[in-house]
Amino acid sequence: MATNTAIRVRNLTHTVTSNTGDLTILKGINMEINESESVAIVGSSGSGKSTLLGLLAGLDVNTSGDIFLYDHNFSSQNEEQRALARGEYVGFVFQSFHLLPSLQAIENVMLPAELKGDKDARKKAEALLDKVGLSHRLTHYPNQLSGGEQQRVAIARAFASQPKILFADEPTGNLDEENGNLIIKLLFDLNKSQGTTLVMVTHDNELAKMCDRQLVMSAGQLTEKTL
Repeated sequence: MATNTAIRVRNLTHTVTSNTGDLTILKGINMEINESESVAIVGSSGSGKSTLLGLLAGLDVNTSGDIFLYDHNFSSQNEEQRALARGEYVGFVFQSFHLLPSLQAIENVMLPAELKGDKDARKKAEALLDKVGLSHRLTHYPNQLSGGEQQRVAIARAFASQPKILFADEPTGNLDEENGNLIIKLLFDLNKSQGTTLVMVTHDNELAKMCDRQLVMSAGQLTEKTL
């Protein structure tokens, strides 16, 4: 695989079983994303966007096909191996923040680096929270923060392990316009300053247009949008 390819997907399918029978959500997806690219995955609700993002990040297991993050084939790895690869390569920002309510902002951001045994976890977390404008909120718990502040903590946490690839699922979906614009600026600033590959699912057409490429999900199939 070329060294500048961050993600490579070949013939990816994903089927789930429901009360009414098997449902194929993804149908033979093929794609490549290069290092440092920003890519938006767009499409209607229920088209498979978030399912694809979760599979790319190794949060779920596909039915068939191959997903490579650099030289790691998630499709042939067990959960322990995928977890190690996620820790090495992946950051994830969820629409609903997913902060641990019992931890302060600084502790939430420290957690990924601490799990990797980083002795400078607190110093790095303080620097990241300062970068996202929350140096005055270090000891606040999630329920003491606004939605925009919680998402900024989540972004700082995602970057705490210095991921090569950042996945974001509707990162502005629960925010007002002002906070949404701030989060967008943070994501692209970090994408540019750290060379992090950015892959996001979004319904926001203006946000999608800011990315280097747009991929359109429709009925479980993926096509490139011509800009």
